[in-house]
Amino acid sequence: MSDKPTIAIIGGTGAEGGGLAVRLANAGFPVLIGSRDAAKAQSVAAGINQRIGRNVASGDESFAAARGAEIVMLTVPYAAQTMTVMALAPALTGKILVDATVPLVPPKVSRVQLPEGGSAVANLQRLLGESVRVVAAFQNVSAHHLGELDRVVECDVLVCGDDAGACDTVIGIVEAIGLRGIYAGAVCNAAAVEAMTSVLIAINRRYKVPSSGIRITGLMR
Repeated sequence: MSDKPTIAIIGGTGAEGGGLAVRLANAGFPVLIGSRDAAKAQSVAAGINQRIGRNVASGDESFAAARGAEIVMLTVPYAAQTMTVMALAPALTGKILVDATVPLVPPKVSRVQLPEGGSAVANLQRLLGESVRVVAAFQNVSAHHLGELDRVVECDVLVCGDDAGACDTVIGIVEAIGLRGIYAGAVCNAAAVEAMTSVLIAINRRYKVPSSGIRITGLMR
């Protein structure tokens, strides 16, 4: 990707968002860290810039970050998903929203507990309407591994969405940061991807591994 879009990561001060932010910044994407606490977002962005040796990350409160970006990524807990996005809705019109939400319901996070409607991400697309192109991605990738720039992440990123062009854009971003993105169908298929996270948590606990992942076989790419 020669002209890299500016990407806002809402929830970028957390583990998943922070891991994505450092990968994106390292790949040369301008990154806006979005948080309820602008000072915290700025501190995280400064740490990323120091780590990669370039000033490509900045921080702000969430609405300003979303407004200033071409693509917005959502990496907040499920309980905060709808509230966060609806507050940002005016800044999302016409943009791609990449939603990494997984409907984990503590304390039984190793059990699949999908919401009414089948998928947290698909529900968000229905709520926002056609003015925002919602794409599901990154639900099954270890936050810890994302943050380790020298690690080859052995997990495919399944990408679901109703807009083919938006999905292709997200797959390009996934591959630009060193992972393999695979189109996995319409946004309603995100239900299966979201459910897989609880399955992977159960596998981690049973086999005492920190971060199992998934690979799609049979693809010549």
